Amino acid sequence: MQPFVYNSLPSRVIFGSGTISRLKSEIERARCSRALLLSTPEQADNLARIAEMLGPLCAGTFAGAAMHTPADVTERALQKVRECGADCTVSFGGGSSTGLGKAIALRTDLMQFAVPTTYAGSEVTPIIGETKDGVKVTQRTLKVLPEVVIYDVDFTLTLPPRLTVTSGTNAIAHAVEALYAEDRNPVISLMAEQAIGALGRALPAILAEPHNREARADALYGAWLCGVCLGSVGMALHHKLCHVIGGAFDLPHADTHTVILPYAMAYNAKAAPEADAAVARALGGADGTSALVNLASRLGSPQSLKSLGMPESGIDRAADLAVQNPYWNPRPIERGAVRALIAAAWAGDTPTPLD
Repeated sequence: MQPFVYNSLPSRVIFGSGTISRLKSEIERARCSRALLLSTPEQADNLARIAEMLGPLCAGTFAGAAMHTPADVTERALQKVRECGADCTVSFGGGSSTGLGKAIALRTDLMQFAVPTTYAGSEVTPIIGETKDGVKVTQRTLKVLPEVVIYDVDFTLTLPPRLTVTSGTNAIAHAVEALYAEDRNPVISLMAEQAIGALGRALPAILAEPHNREARADALYGAWLCGVCLGSVGMALHHKLCHVIGGAFDLPHADTHTVILPYAMAYNAKAAPEADAAVARALGGADGTSALVNLASRLGSPQSLKSLGMPESGIDRAADLAVQNPYWNPRPIERGAVRALIAAAWAGDTPTPLD
């Protein structure tokens, strides 16, 4: 038996349909009275409706969250915190909104309520990545873990098909990497395999029938488990690559994870055979890499960094960044091999496990 340490994360999770109606009582339960509501510009209308629902509990709104949590956006949001005298934040939307709530909490210790509308999973992790001057820096601290998360399946029913695919695949990436993390443990590995299987079933069903409530519920449940996996153990090569490439070239966060995932699996497959087998079982494939490639093909996922807007001239810069302060990884991080991985992902070449 492999010795292990398991730490559970202290958060309150409310899951179901129509659960947004509980936000007001949850804020009151926490003895907060001046909530600043956060979202991206695209979610401004929903934010206004939530503000109306909260009534006097809403101290203000800030609909300026952006990908990769830029430092200048955080500064503007902090100014709003001071102006309205907020004693908590409510992050509504995907990872951009959650990231902004975390950035505020990191600097103010304000209590966070998160209402995720995608499958990002960051709402249940003590991890924050912030970008300044084209460099994304990630840290892990319980100061940024949202205290209350309200999952309302209703808000995911209109999530566009492409965003459903990339957001869901991003979630799968969290669970895949948890299977070969340095501090993996049996509890998280069970969650990870179940999460991958749930999303692997749900995403094709959602593409076929976007308003399939059961499939949406399975996807959101799987995303929650994936987030718990990411928050409970360490990250490795996949997340390092996505963080540096996404931050350096301002690429869409979930899309970048979607493209990189099978290449990172191929890089680590021989060094992490148990993880490879678990992914294959969860998705019904001969091996983890081919199972992920087949799922991406079924979903019509973006399959190259080139298609996301990364320039070919950036491959060497990305490789240099990836080997600086590398995360632990089951296979050694070698610049030549990492550059080859990035080059293949840029071109969209078929990923194959490396010896």
